[in-house]
Amino acid sequence: MSRKPISVVKSRLHQNCSELVKPINDSYSLNDTTWCDWAPFDKNNYKELLGAVDNAFLVAYAIGMFISGTFGERLPLRYYLSAGMLLSGLFTSLFGLGYFWNIHMLWYFVLIQICNGLVQTTGWPSVVTCVGNWFGKGKRGLIMGIWNSHTSVGNILGSLIAGMWVNEQWGLSFVVPGVLTAAMGVLTFLFLIEYPEDVDCTTPQHHTSDGLDENQDNPADLGNGPCINKESSLESAARCSKEPRAQPAAISFLGALRIPGVVEFSLCLLFAKLVSYTFLYWLPLYIFNVAHFSAKQAGDLSTLFDVGGIMGGIMAGLISDYTNGRATTCCVMLILAAPMMFLYNYIGQNGITNSIVMLIVCGALVNGPYALITTAVSADLGTHKSLKGNSKALSTVTAIIDGTGSIGAALGPLLAGLISPTGWNNVFYMLISADILACLLLCRLVYKELLAWKSSLSRDRGSSLALTHPR
Repeated sequence: MSRKPISVVKSRLHQNCSELVKPINDSYSLNDTTWCDWAPFDKNNYKELLGAVDNAFLVAYAIGMFISGTFGERLPLRYYLSAGMLLSGLFTSLFGLGYFWNIHMLWYFVLIQICNGLVQTTGWPSVVTCVGNWFGKGKRGLIMGIWNSHTSVGNILGSLIAGMWVNEQWGLSFVVPGVLTAAMGVLTFLFLIEYPEDVDCTTPQHHTSDGLDENQDNPADLGNGPCINKESSLESAARCSKEPRAQPAAISFLGALRIPGVVEFSLCLLFAKLVSYTFLYWLPLYIFNVAHFSAKQAGDLSTLFDVGGIMGGIMAGLISDYTNGRATTCCVMLILAAPMMFLYNYIGQNGITNSIVMLIVCGALVNGPYALITTAVSADLGTHKSLKGNSKALSTVTAIIDGTGSIGAALGPLLAGLISPTGWNNVFYMLISADILACLLLCRLVYKELLAWKSSLSRDRGSSLALTHPR
């Protein structure tokens, strides 16, 4: 919600002033064609300047993310996350206060975005770790797909709230989301529960070992010492849940990189997030320029991309749970996304119906893999069986994957700002190329999943034959 307003307000910072009525008794000359713009974005290179503002946030976010994960493993998540939300609300509000304080210096907006990017890195590793602590591998894709819809809901709220004031006092488009973010930080501090055992709930089983059913206990993996369902009484269960256990050491950065699949999914997310964040930051301006809607209408219409993202995230989680193929699910959706983006650029603006349908479809196919990798895949890898039950890797693995993805998130809007003056078609060609690269990076993991499916089918066929023709 706090990141989305800048994409809506962009069309207000630089617009076609000839279409507006100049106010009486103003201090602008008659020949001034930029009187309605907000300096320093009133220059001809405004797209590059807006891209620089976006990039300040995203580069700071990408760099900070690699550091944030290590802190997330070692600090109380409730305090860490609450402080991050309070500071995020502060810096988001400060960007909007630039309007009321009549600030026209580029360095102010860039500095605020850098600070905002750094403090927002506290969020994603912390929340994925908390949810990962509560839910095991069973139906994790569906559960996290539904949970991850909060990102798209935040984008929608950010667009709608920003749209209320974008044509008048655009500073409120940042101040209001900033205040709401800080308020939720207070609620997080008061009510967040980090671990199931803090409220006497059972710790979930995070992965299935070979030869064991998902619902069976594996003592070696659970690592629960004497509390392994040997006693059935409620008193014994309560005593075991409160019994102190030795806490495992947090995993190192290099140790997290050695977990199978972390590197491939990280690089895939780099290109997938490049596409997603380019839409996040530039879609309202694209609709404004190509379809010639007002700034508010463009912001409202862009929310349909996030509606599709909600559907795509849930669908990706559900399919990957059913097939047990996270990489294959991502790869198929990325393959389908490329032609859909091409079609949206060419026919998406031919009527409101085309625009609505194409935005929802593109949102589902673009955000589905991105949502799956940053949630269920990160939780799977952070609780990989090679860790032998050590849960002190979730935050670090999540930070590595999302941090690498954030490099792409920084590159996408920057490239869009540099390429868009040559035409929007070239921006979409860049997005399609990134989408294909993301797909190619998963080929090895997809091949492994296909081999696993083939092996499973062979075992099932052998079991069926043994049952049909017993000796």
